[in-house]
Amino acid sequence: MIIGAEIIQYENVSSTNSIANEMIKQRVAKNGSVVTAQWQDAGRGQKGNTWESEKGMNLLMSIILFPESIKPDRQFDLSKVISLGVFDTLTTKTSDVSIKWPNDIYVRRDKIAGILIENSITGSAISSSVAGIGLNVNQESFRSDAPNPVSLKMLTGTHYNINDILTEICTNIDRRYHLLITGHRRRVANDYRSALFRYGEWALYRDVKGVFTGRIEDISDSGLLAIKKR
Repeated sequence: MIIGAEIIQYENVSSTNSIANEMIKQRVAKNGSVVTAQWQDAGRGQKGNTWESEKGMNLLMSIILFPESIKPDRQFDLSKVISLGVFDTLTTKTSDVSIKWPNDIYVRRDKIAGILIENSITGSAISSSVAGIGLNVNQESFRSDAPNPVSLKMLTGTHYNINDILTEICTNIDRRYHLLITGHRRRVANDYRSALFRYGEWALYRDVKGVFTGRIEDISDSGLLAIKKR
C-alpha cells in the first residue's frame, strides 16, 4: 500500500495542500504521504472557492504522489482515481452517491465532498501531484452561502470516527491508483463514467450560447464531457 503509508497530522494549518506542496518543494515528501488537519483557515476549492469546515468535524486531507508514469495529457486519470476512491468509501455508508464532473462528490442533489488536484509538470511527465480532499463527515450546520452542503452524519444520523474514514479512503484510493498504474486504465474510465452525476439523463446545461437540454454520453481521455443536445 502506497497511499497512507505515512500520515502527517496537524491541528491547524492554512491548507493541507499548501503543506503538501511545501514538503515537495523542500524534498521531504514521500510518494503516497498524506497530510491531514483538524482545521484549515485557507482551505481551497475549485475556481478559487473556499471550503467551510467546523474544527474536528470533517476530514481534511492531501495526498502526495509522484506519478511519473502518467503523461501530462492523461492527468485527468488522477482525478478519476481520487474521485472513485472517495466514491467507493461513501457507497458503503449511504446510497445515491455520484461524482459531479469533474470531481465533486454528491449524494442525491447535495455536495458531500470536494477535491482539488494540483499537478506539477516537468517535460513530458507529471513530476508531482497533490490531491486535496474535503469530506463533510460529522458537521451538522453550515454557515456559508454554499447552496447544497451535506454530511454523512446528516444523512445517516451516525457520528463517525474521522481516522476510520481516513483509513478507508486511503485504502480505496490506493486500490484505484494501483489499477491505473498497472495498466487497467479502461476499467477506471468505465467506472468513473458509470459513477457520473446525471450520466445518461436529460438535464439542463450551459455553454457559451446559453442554457440547453443535454445528456452526458461520454468523457474524453483529457476529461472533457461529451454532451448530446436534445
